[in-house]
Amino acid sequence: MSDIEGVYEDLEADVSLEEFREAVEAKVEQMGGLADEETAAMLVAHEVGESEVGGIADIEPGMEEAKFVAKVLSIGEKRTFERDGEDEDGQVVNVEVADETGSVRAAFWDDHAEAAIDELEEGQVLRIKGRPKEGFSGVEISVDNVEPDPDTEIDVQISDTYTVEDLSLGLSNVNLVGLLLDTDSVRTFDRDDGSEGKVSNLVLGDSTGRIRVTLWDEQADLATELEAGTTVEVIDGYVKERDGSLELHVGNRGAVEEVDEDVEYVPENTPIDDLEIDQTVDIAGVVRSADPKRTFDRDDGSEGQVRNIRVQDATGDIRVALWGDKADIDVGPGDEVALGDVEIQDGWQDDLEASAGWQSTITVLESDSAGGSGSERDTDASSDENAGLSAFAGEDGSDTETAADGTGSTTSSDASGTAAETTPERDDPDGTGAESDDPSDGAELEFTGVVVQAGDPIVLDDGETTMSVTTDVDVGLGEEVTARGIVRDGRLEANDVF
Repeated sequence: MSDIEGVYEDLEADVSLEEFREAVEAKVEQMGGLADEETAAMLVAHEVGESEVGGIADIEPGMEEAKFVAKVLSIGEKRTFERDGEDEDGQVVNVEVADETGSVRAAFWDDHAEAAIDELEEGQVLRIKGRPKEGFSGVEISVDNVEPDPDTEIDVQISDTYTVEDLSLGLSNVNLVGLLLDTDSVRTFDRDDGSEGKVSNLVLGDSTGRIRVTLWDEQADLATELEAGTTVEVIDGYVKERDGSLELHVGNRGAVEEVDEDVEYVPENTPIDDLEIDQTVDIAGVVRSADPKRTFDRDDGSEGQVRNIRVQDATGDIRVALWGDKADIDVGPGDEVALGDVEIQDGWQDDLEASAGWQSTITVLESDSAGGSGSERDTDASSDENAGLSAFAGEDGSDTETAADGTGSTTSSDASGTAAETTPERDDPDGTGAESDDPSDGAELEFTGVVVQAGDPIVLDDGETTMSVTTDVDVGLGEEVTARGIVRDGRLEANDVF
């Protein structure tokens, strides 16, 4: 066995002995006689081992060269361009390739571009050698050499339209249809070259999950033109990573368009009773109370805003702080809401509190009941189209729904399936202890509870039910008070508050 064959035997790389011999001979010639065959073979083996990657996910822009095997997902059009100082135009074809670890855009230049158009097919497996670089939509490979590998099987999807769970880091040319859950304001920033850029965000959901969509420059204004609750299609997006999570980005080559399709989105909500501090979770339920918006001065002199609401599901309730633009969302008692990516923190009086910041998603739904906050919503989406978002039941399968009188009272199904009404405590005129119907106008009522909403009206909570109270008395959040008065239209008009 020759020295070259001995080194080759220990080489853990997918290269033939003939290719290895040719590389060793080239290395000996390059070294000008300063290295014998064995030394040259060891140098080549080191170079080959360094460039061979385990998968596309291991490719980084700083590498001098990368060798990998991947399947062709899509083949772009051939584009021509003028080279500086040269008479002949250049040409390039972008080919999307993938393996089980991810996907990457491979740029085929000049003669390789012609071959890509004439010879490549979607689904074909290629052995690629090229130079990684940071491209427009993440890492790209400038291809130096490529050959078919029909003997290798790679299990990846070839699709024009993706779902959220199909997305992987580095994927481009992505078309995705989803329910628009949330929109954001347009923000401007200064680039290094002195130009001004624009960026905004959307949040889309489908039956497989939810993803944040980042819109750049010309596409950024779409965030102010599209309405939550509609179905949209992202066209020619690309997948990047931010803070450990995947995001779908849309640049000037992409688009977001409203489409006439039904998309089901069912959030995986955490029951409120199971929440723990320092979690980032999705919760859903009915709004029991909503405080007025408050403004405050930040340390840097800018003005911020926040609004607190209290949300209840079948297992419990929690205060939710809506920060920034989220404080402007039109939401009130009786509304059904789905809240995504909220942070659970230590709140007032040692209670847990949910914080909804820029990364959170707040979706307000149309309720089937006659009640609610009484305000009109800016969405045409019906509750049937978004039925998945109304799945507020706990693990026992019980449901929470808005009371028809809009007071925030709730009903829950008992084990027999009968709807047991949970309403404010009523007088029992017959002394039997049986639950009576809502009193008619003019009935007297005394109700004691904690103030969970200040303002007009105030809302009291006794730990089980809530009551809207009309009064001129100033009360503070968290204060326990007793209101006594007359019930009119489901609301207590208090004569005494103490």
